[in-house]
Amino acid sequence: MNILFAASECGPFIKTGGLADVIGAVPKTLAGMGISVRILLPAYPALARVVAAGEQVWATDSLLGGGARIVAASAEGLELLLLDAPHLYDRPGNIYLDPKGRDWPDNAFRYGALCKVAAEIAVGGIGGWKPDVVHAHDWQAGLIPAYLKAFHGAPPTILTIHNIAFQGLFDPSLIGPLGLQPWLYHMDGMEYFGHLGFLKAGIAFSQKVTTVSPTYAHEIMTPEFGMGLQGIITARGADVVGILNGIDLDIWNPADDPLLPRTYSARTLQKKAANRAEVARRFALNDNGDAPLFCVISRLTTQKGLDVLLDVLPGIVSRGARLAVLGSGDKGLEARFATAARKWPGSVGCVIGYDEPLSHLMVGGSDAILVPSRFEPCGLTQLYGLRYGTLPVVSRTGGLADTIIDANPAAIAAGTATGFQFSPVTAFAFEDAINRTCEAFRDPQLWTSMVKRAMAHPVGWEQSARAYKALYDAVTGAN
Repeated sequence: MNILFAASECGPFIKTGGLADVIGAVPKTLAGMGISVRILLPAYPALARVVAAGEQVWATDSLLGGGARIVAASAEGLELLLLDAPHLYDRPGNIYLDPKGRDWPDNAFRYGALCKVAAEIAVGGIGGWKPDVVHAHDWQAGLIPAYLKAFHGAPPTILTIHNIAFQGLFDPSLIGPLGLQPWLYHMDGMEYFGHLGFLKAGIAFSQKVTTVSPTYAHEIMTPEFGMGLQGIITARGADVVGILNGIDLDIWNPADDPLLPRTYSARTLQKKAANRAEVARRFALNDNGDAPLFCVISRLTTQKGLDVLLDVLPGIVSRGARLAVLGSGDKGLEARFATAARKWPGSVGCVIGYDEPLSHLMVGGSDAILVPSRFEPCGLTQLYGLRYGTLPVVSRTGGLADTIIDANPAAIAAGTATGFQFSPVTAFAFEDAINRTCEAFRDPQLWTSMVKRAMAHPVGWEQSARAYKALYDAVTGAN
């Protein structure tokens, strides 16, 4: 079976968040199941070397304002179809934002072009290869099912919502310039409160809609989490499926991670101490073996609950625990974390930005990882924490609720706990979870048993890839 993935980013080539990790990992697992996946991806400047090594398989003089071509390339175990359109993608910096941090004003055309080309590949194939299913990811690929409405006999489409908060909303006057069918613009179609909604179109016209965790699939049917789309999600309820994300076990493996000073396994946990010492050194933290070293690797936003973390910082410090923070985002939160590091030197350390090697060190050297999100479609950092025996402390929402077993008395007695959950996202509830983590840390036997159990928890893609395969079989009638 042939599957065309369409997405705006893909690890390790171009990444702004968890979407890239998913796109870069799932096809490898599906390949082991006999499924051929090709990834349609914009040819951003970061992909210049891959483009240069590839082969042109399609070209046009006119794609929404300029010439374009597709270059087929193999890299990092993935089969790529790179949409090389300099007038749309040849720009420095963030792939979505201009140098002033604002959305590129032509993002509708940049990702409309991606969708338009995906639809053409779906119908006509490319280089002798034709997909049986088109799998669109997030709003940037949301128009694909709408474009395919103009074609008879088009293959089925599946839309995966990685985060419903990002919807791709534009002025409806762009319907004509984008080459869309005007009759699709209505309340049950592409229209979203007077806007052209890319994600709304995908939800309305795809055969199936998936989310990246079962709990999130239910949450987005409610006003609290649905971001205004709960009505159409509920109406499509029979076609909505929650499939939990996984992580690439080859990249995230403490036993042979080249980014760690010392590799380790569940049988050699004592080696993790060297990594812990290096994290402390990098963040100028005190060495205190009586309290845990917490870490945060995240976008610094209120969605991630990091304002609440700032509220509980005095309690963390008073317990002798330490906190290492890596991330960027809201400028106000960046400034507050930098201030906290100056206020509590030796207890709080902060690096503003993103550093992939440093993130591996932090997961491999910290004792616990904090993920206090107000909503979280799936989350990947808690999965990295499980894999590396760095116990997650998470809010009870979305994929966090689906992946972490809280260390409540019953779970501890049954020997099933893998981390700590709390709800709601308030300073009181979060601080209680922090306190429970610190208490468990002071019980070496309990802590070690939880760490080993966390490391044994399945976090790869095998089970989820089988669920995707079953979905592909269902929409093509193969089962």
